[in-house]
Amino acid sequence: MKISRMLKSVNIALILFSLCCFSMYADSSYIVKKGDTLYSISRKYQITVPELRAANNLSENDVLKAGAKLVIPAADIENAAALSASKTSDYKKDSSRTSATAAYVVQKGDTLYGIARKYNIKLNELLSLNNLDNSSTIKIGQKILVPAEISGSNKSGASVSKSGGSAKPAGSSSNTSSDKNPDSPGKNNASSTNIPSKGVSWPLSNPVVKNISGKVGGVQLTGKDNESVVAVREGTVMYTGVYRGFGEVIFIQSKTGLIYSYSGLNKVSVKKGDYVVFGAELGKTGRGNDSSIKFMVFQNGMPVNPATAPRG
Repeated sequence: MKISRMLKSVNIALILFSLCCFSMYADSSYIVKKGDTLYSISRKYQITVPELRAANNLSENDVLKAGAKLVIPAADIENAAALSASKTSDYKKDSSRTSATAAYVVQKGDTLYGIARKYNIKLNELLSLNNLDNSSTIKIGQKILVPAEISGSNKSGASVSKSGGSAKPAGSSSNTSSDKNPDSPGKNNASSTNIPSKGVSWPLSNPVVKNISGKVGGVQLTGKDNESVVAVREGTVMYTGVYRGFGEVIFIQSKTGLIYSYSGLNKVSVKKGDYVVFGAELGKTGRGNDSSIKFMVFQNGMPVNPATAPRG
C-alpha cells in the first residue's frame, strides 16, 4: 500500500511538472481588460513587448481595445533576442537555408508569428528571410518568403520559387554575408562546442563554466556570492526585465547587431537605452545556488559560441 501511494504521488508530481513546462512553452490567449497595455501584459506573462506585437500583428501605433483577444506566445529567448534588436540592425539571410524559397500569400488573421509556427521555423528566421524587423506588420495579399524545403508539402497559400524569383518580400535589400561582418562569430553553435574556462573574458571573474544543454545554446557561469556581472562587449541595452524561465535578463546589442544575453542576475543596475562599455557593471549575482548566471550570444536570434563571440 505504501509503495502504491508513493507511486501515485510521484505520478501526480510528474503531471504537475509537465503542465508547468507545457504552459511555459505553449501559446495561450488573453482577453484585454480596460487599462491594459502591451507592457503590462508582457510583464504579466514575462515575455517582451515585441514578441506580443509579432504574435498579434500589431504596430507600435496600434491601441489595445478592451475585449480584444491576444495571442500570448510561448517564451522563446531566441525570438526575444532577435526582436529586441534595433530597427537598424541587419537581418541577414542564411544562404544555406534559402537557396530555394516559397512565396506565401498572407491571409486574413495571419501574423508573422503564426506563419513561422505554420512552417515550423523560428520567427527570427522568417524575419531574416524577408528583411523585416521587430516593428514589421503584414497585410492580406502580401507575399512572404518561407524556405522551400520546409514548405515542400505545399501548405495553403505557398508556391515554390527559386531564390531571386518574382516573389520579393517587402523591405527586401541587398544582403551582406556574415564573413564580411567584422563582428561575426561564425557558425559555431554553443551547444556543440567545447567551452574554455580560462583565457576568455567572461561576465564573471574566473567562473566555473558549463555548457547549457537543451534547446538554447550558451553557458552557465558560477561565480562568487554577490559578484559583479560585467559587460564583455560594449553596446546598447535593448531590454531588461524578468523573462519566463530565465529570471532577470539583460540584452545588449553590439554596434554590428550581435545580442549578448545575461540572465539569472539577482540585481540589475542598467536600464533600457543605456550604452555600456567593456567591463561596465550590469548587476550582481545572488548567493549560494543563485550565484550562477546564464550567458548567451545571438546573431539574428540564432545562438553562437559564447566563448568566441567578439569582446571589447
